[in-house]
Amino acid sequence: MTTTPLKQQRFISPHVAEYPPGHWSNCIRVGDQIWLSGFTARSNDLKTIHGVGDAYEQAKVIFTKVKHCLEAANATMADVVTMTIYVTDMADNKAIWKARQEFFSGDFPCSTLVQVASLANPEIKLEITCQAMAGSGKA
Repeated sequence: MTTTPLKQQRFISPHVAEYPPGHWSNCIRVGDQIWLSGFTARSNDLKTIHGVGDAYEQAKVIFTKVKHCLEAANATMADVVTMTIYVTDMADNKAIWKARQEFFSGDFPCSTLVQVASLANPEIKLEITCQAMAGSGKA
C-alpha cells in the first residue's frame, strides 16, 4: 500500500502581519498538524509594540494573533496542544496566565515557560509559539 505524502500548506491571516518572503511563515499546516512561529506584541505595521511594559496586554495581543492564524488554517484555540512562552522576566508569569485564561478553557495546552536575556526589541516582554492538531479540540 502506498500513501500520498503530506504537503506543507502556508496559511495567512488578514489580521496578522506576514513578514516578506524569505524571512519566515507565521503558520504552516501539514495534514492536521499546525506550527506557528513565535509571536510578539508587535503591531501589523511591524514597528509599534502594543502594551509596552505590560505582560498581560502583550499576552492578549499574542493570543489574539494565534487565534487568527489558527482560524486561517481551519483550526481553533481548543486545538492547541503545546506552547512555549519566552519571557524576559519570570515575574510576568501570573500576568501571562491571566491572559491565557481568557483564551483557553478546560484542559489547557501543555506549556513550557523559559526566561531569556532579551527578545528582538527591549519593549517586547514575551514571545509565544504554539503547535496545534486541527480538529482535536473539544466541540
